[in-house]
Amino acid sequence: MDNSSGVGVLDKAALVLAALEPGPATLAGLVAATGLARPTAHRLAVALEHHRFVARDMQGRFILGPRLGELASAAGEDRLLAAAGPVLARLRDITGESAQLFRRQGEHRVCVAAADRPTGLRDSIPVGSQLTMAGGSAAQILLAWEDPERMNKGLLKANFSAAELAAVRRRGWAQSVAERESGVGSVSAPVRAPSGKVVAAVSVSGPLERLTRQPGRMHAPAVVAAGERLSQSLRRSM
Repeated sequence: MDNSSGVGVLDKAALVLAALEPGPATLAGLVAATGLARPTAHRLAVALEHHRFVARDMQGRFILGPRLGELASAAGEDRLLAAAGPVLARLRDITGESAQLFRRQGEHRVCVAAADRPTGLRDSIPVGSQLTMAGGSAAQILLAWEDPERMNKGLLKANFSAAELAAVRRRGWAQSVAERESGVGSVSAPVRAPSGKVVAAVSVSGPLERLTRQPGRMHAPAVVAAGERLSQSLRRSM
């Protein structure tokens, strides 16, 4: 084995995963792609399935499993947080409002980075805060590109509608007016992994007396640009 690590079972498991990278494979396909004996290929594929590194499609073929995406997301989060500080500080300075970065965790969204407006009336969201997915522009962003089943489930408790999420997808940003908190508005845009999946929402938020009831008119271009800069940082780190 050219790329032998010296740990045979891991090398064989890596062969199975590599064989699934191009797409679904039957057991016979795994045997042909890996050169492993049929019982060995089956045993490894089933063991990897148990740990969610491998799954099955509707035809029963082996495919790459969800655990790989979860690990990739965790690695991407570290890279994202490393890039977030300067981007959020710049966004705060351009808009004059507090800036945040949110990621979804289960039924909540969590502020993972922030740059607060230093003086005056401001919306301050401490890092680590868990906020609802029922309202706010960041919640709209984190739900708008979900699969239909998860989106429809989220909409059952939301203060926004499916039509509003469709508008978010068309224009590429979201705004909210007193959805999360009375007197507070916000604008958010997506941050995308290299695959195109939305992994975070970058936002600015502040009092409506400054943001007005159409905060997107004022700040959408700057927030979208910040989202693109963070997305580019993830692409460069690959």
